[in-house]
Amino acid sequence: MTPTLHQLNSADPAEAMRLLDGLYEHSPWIAEQALAQRPFASLAALKHAMVTVLAHASVDAQLTLIRAHPELAGKAMVSQSLTAESTHEQTKAGLTNCTPEEFAHIQQLNAQYNAKFGFPFILAVRGPRGTGLAKREIIATFERRLGNPVDFERAECLRNIHRIAEIRLNDKFGFEPVLGNEVWDWHEDLSRHSDPAFAEQGQLTVTYLTDAHRACAADLVVRMRECGFDEVDIDAVGNVVGRYHGATPDAPTLLTGSHFDTVRNGGKYDGRLGIFVPMACVKQLHAAGRRLPFAIEVVGFSEEEGQRYKATFLGSGALTGHFNPTWLDQQDADGVTMRAAMLHAGLPATLEAIGALRRDPSKYLGFVEVHIEQGPVLNEMDLPLGVVTSINASVRYLCEAIGMASHAGTTPMNRRRDAASAVAELALHAEQRAAADGDSVATIGMLQVPGGSINVVPGRCLFSLDLRAPSNAQRDALERDILAQLLAICERRGIGLKTEETMRAAAAPSAPAWQARWETAVNALGVPLHRMPSGAGHDAMKLHEVMPQAMLFVRGLNSGISHNPLESTTSDDIELCVRAFSHLLEQLATEHKH
Repeated sequence: MTPTLHQLNSADPAEAMRLLDGLYEHSPWIAEQALAQRPFASLAALKHAMVTVLAHASVDAQLTLIRAHPELAGKAMVSQSLTAESTHEQTKAGLTNCTPEEFAHIQQLNAQYNAKFGFPFILAVRGPRGTGLAKREIIATFERRLGNPVDFERAECLRNIHRIAEIRLNDKFGFEPVLGNEVWDWHEDLSRHSDPAFAEQGQLTVTYLTDAHRACAADLVVRMRECGFDEVDIDAVGNVVGRYHGATPDAPTLLTGSHFDTVRNGGKYDGRLGIFVPMACVKQLHAAGRRLPFAIEVVGFSEEEGQRYKATFLGSGALTGHFNPTWLDQQDADGVTMRAAMLHAGLPATLEAIGALRRDPSKYLGFVEVHIEQGPVLNEMDLPLGVVTSINASVRYLCEAIGMASHAGTTPMNRRRDAASAVAELALHAEQRAAADGDSVATIGMLQVPGGSINVVPGRCLFSLDLRAPSNAQRDALERDILAQLLAICERRGIGLKTEETMRAAAAPSAPAWQARWETAVNALGVPLHRMPSGAGHDAMKLHEVMPQAMLFVRGLNSGISHNPLESTTSDDIELCVRAFSHLLEQLATEHKH
């Protein structure tokens, strides 16, 4: 008989331990200490209690746990001495059915890994969907993680152990993340569309109004209709807009959504999670025959990344009335203007039609957006969700340092005007100055010596500056200090300087009432509440200009990497996200009943 959470909460210590037997390999002490925190509001709360126990354990205790796990396709598997749980997991991933070549390669990787780290490689081989990773994915992950630093890899092993425990916990209590699995599958399905040159290499790239982009839009239209939206259409800039009517014709509207375009060779979840999660909530409402005291408008924004044309936030900007008319004449790398691309896609390509997309903020309650975190914070803390406090302010520059090219052998060190060394000095200062602020970041992402040679002191250096902070004032102070230091470095070294500001975006602090609704939703799930700024820009930044907004982040795997094929999240975390969104809808429904 499958136990319930209520049984666990009310069981005597011995019975409770029996119910949690085998979650952590040969390490019952983790569950035992976690049980002191009963009662648990949810399985997610229980999981986090065990995460906390292990986080507070000594390094020796953590290493003992890691070493209690068998090697993948190792001697324990061959001798059939694995625990029942490990046998099930390795079998599900096909590791009990390796070819001799695969087995030999995994054995070699095991030896290399143990020699470097001193503990076995741990991977949750049932994967983010719980159905098992392919052997090629397991081997590729093994090879990639061999390059990690030791302390980082120990933490990565622990994160995978917690994922293994989460899946085992689900199995024990008969829990399946049905909503999370469905939304996870939607992402997989949509990722089959990719621009041709990238599709051939198995890479995901969807840029504005390409055939792949239009195929994604068509798929979203079909999916929204299947979910039960009352109206679904593609608007004048290619946004996919679905509306689920409220209980009355004059009901206000909650606006939500995110973008479905990608960077080149990007991931499957960036943007798209914010479209699919509210779609799943509408599907639930439609299945129950429920109407809320407000309408729900979900927009799959057609463009946010600025990859084909230099027109970032085109999709959401059209809704705020900020479409730049000069964009229509921009050309892509093949010389195709945006106007021509729109006409080819069957869009009107007129400023009148685009201008008509502007929303009247008085008819909207606000804008909420769900997004994968795109960073390592939640992953390192082993937290599934984070509530965004503000989208960071940012400013970007393209710069040129101008020195004097001279012979590397004959120019004494005290006679040089080395442009690259000046920028290197700035890079170190920018790193230290941003770190002193805590949440500020400074990046020199492009650094080039044009026509450089191995035996020539660099006479020119082209570089970029990207500065971000949670508030405009903090960004401005960071910018002021770094630019002043840049000038001082150049003057001291006899270096000329050119700077060009290429982008400036104001901070978008979350509306307090909307942030509070997300916080209430997260608390209701029984998982810890974590507040955090967003270092990346989002469509919510544009909507912030005309209506209140707030965002919810979902943890990413692989150190939270994004804009990368390794971008991923689990169906369990997506499940929690859908439930949080549903809870926010219920809060709003209660508020607007009267």
